[in-house]
Amino acid sequence: MRVPVVVMRGGTSKAVFLNFNDMPSNRMLWEEFLLDIMGSPDRSQIDGLGGANSLTSKAAIIKKSDLEEIDIEYTFAQVSIENQLVDFKGNCGNISSAVGPYAIQQGLVPAIEPITRVRIYNTNTQKVIVAEVEVENGRVKTEGMCSIPGVPGTGSPIYLSFTRAEGAVTGKLFPTGNPIDVIQSRKGPINVSIVDVANPLVFVHAHDVGLAGTELPHELTAEKLNELEEIRSVAAEMCQFAVKEEATQKSPAVPKMTIIASPQDYIDVTGSERKAADMDCTIRMISMQKPHQALAITGAICTTAGAFLNDTILSEIISVKKEVVRLAHPAGIMETKVELIAGTISAIKVVRTARMILEGYVYTKKNYDLTSKLA
Repeated sequence: MRVPVVVMRGGTSKAVFLNFNDMPSNRMLWEEFLLDIMGSPDRSQIDGLGGANSLTSKAAIIKKSDLEEIDIEYTFAQVSIENQLVDFKGNCGNISSAVGPYAIQQGLVPAIEPITRVRIYNTNTQKVIVAEVEVENGRVKTEGMCSIPGVPGTGSPIYLSFTRAEGAVTGKLFPTGNPIDVIQSRKGPINVSIVDVANPLVFVHAHDVGLAGTELPHELTAEKLNELEEIRSVAAEMCQFAVKEEATQKSPAVPKMTIIASPQDYIDVTGSERKAADMDCTIRMISMQKPHQALAITGAICTTAGAFLNDTILSEIISVKKEVVRLAHPAGIMETKVELIAGTISAIKVVRTARMILEGYVYTKKNYDLTSKLA
């Protein structure tokens, strides 16, 4: 059967966008349905729309909202490539940047020139994100001079504001109640900070796990990734997502392993030289047990918030609290802007670009009872 889909790039990720009305009416079938569409489990995802990378094996389910002061309800799905699993626990900030353009282009939100504000309720985290999208001649503007590391070329800027994002998944700023915890690993005790803002992250200092913090994705060996997954699995248990022995299978997406270090010179994946003076810290994230090619937006939001907290690993590295925080990742440097009211963070803003790549139909291998009955 065929299902209407839109493929969109949002920031440094790509996802299949589906209207809620075109999803199976039985929510219990959503996982099977999305695995079918993406071609999982299969490392190549050869029989579906997935791109054989965690950054391209994602889905967004969009619904026009009846909630007060909300335009769109958005559910994010991280589709496992190798396992029979779809993770709905957290959100993806990069894909969030494409929600506004999608909603406008599909007529779910009226296009208002020159800027359309789309108020998005993320059902995974029960948090609100406000997207500011440029509109021209009644349509989403995609051309522009905004450049983001990890994406070729330039586009129209999309501003995302994350407000009251604390406790997005666990309900707590510090899921364990502590700014720093000690995790016992095969390599010995490791200090970590588990922080939940926009998404839960487990932060480790690069030198504590035998890294410099400037490594590029291809430089992280399978052995090192296994060491990091061991630490992340313990943190997942501490967050009560799964017991550590089952965390890789049952909670592969959160908390996200994040390696940080002090500013230092390095060469990014494009061959460009990055100077320590242009950054506030280096950051390397692991996504679905693989090195992230750039930096997750929710990771940037959480890192920025963590830098303003007391006594975390982050606050040890980013000691000066500034309005703009510069995060150096494998593909370049991302900036976040902090909006403060009486010394307290009211919102964290980041700029992205997004565009529609494809609109059409995907053919599934099985029949599903769709909400819209259009298939």
